[in-house]
Amino acid sequence: MQEPSRTHLVLIPSYNTGERLFSTVAAARAQWNPVWVVIDGSTDGTGERLQRLAATDPGLRVWQLPENQGKGAAVLRGLEAAREAGFTHALAMDSDGQHPADLIPTFMQASQARPDTLVLGRPIFDASAPRIRVWGRKLSNGWTHIETLWAGVGDSLYGFRIYPVNALIEVMRAQPWMRRFDFDTEAVVRLVWSGVKPINVDAPVKYLSAAEGGVSHFNYVRDNLLLSWMHARLMGEFLLRLPSLFVKRLRGLPPYQP
Repeated sequence: MQEPSRTHLVLIPSYNTGERLFSTVAAARAQWNPVWVVIDGSTDGTGERLQRLAATDPGLRVWQLPENQGKGAAVLRGLEAAREAGFTHALAMDSDGQHPADLIPTFMQASQARPDTLVLGRPIFDASAPRIRVWGRKLSNGWTHIETLWAGVGDSLYGFRIYPVNALIEVMRAQPWMRRFDFDTEAVVRLVWSGVKPINVDAPVKYLSAAEGGVSHFNYVRDNLLLSWMHARLMGEFLLRLPSLFVKRLRGLPPYQP
């Protein structure tokens, strides 16, 4: 049996993912110990079934939120529990099978070598990727590069990444946003602003069809409006920061530092 890590865990938020959740969890458990899952108000019975599996697997823990609160809120619940248990880092991955569980050890090693960083997955797309999603991602990444002064963020939307637990909790508790689809990008921007340096590791992403058991809760209108509002807020804050960033640049200091 794989020895459990005392510092790094895998954290999987899930909302009505159906059978795909179980294959995702099994793949993650084959690569790492422990794996924690936060069921975000699912109504498909997956939470209860996963709880029964966790009863026989000491490397698996499950939390169930009473109602759907959004990906960011689910991740925050897991992070707070992780901090209470003494963990310092959490690898977040989606429950829908898009993320490469076989790369979990590679990402963990990168984080363990540089624990002060944010380890970001840089997606490698195949033919399954919807063209509109790829172009939308490029647009969002363009705004992120401006907001972070080209700090080295390879991709702001790919949710397969490792967070420093304390840093992200502090960022999220400081403001009311980042609780739903705006979580992934805003987490990266605000962590960079707080002085956490990003490093990038290439990772494939697979968009599964319905026939393959793929589940997507992405709404093109609602979630793109949410992203637009998020970038408007971040750009407003960025513009307010510009004078101090300019002074740091004149003094030869890094623009973002702890």
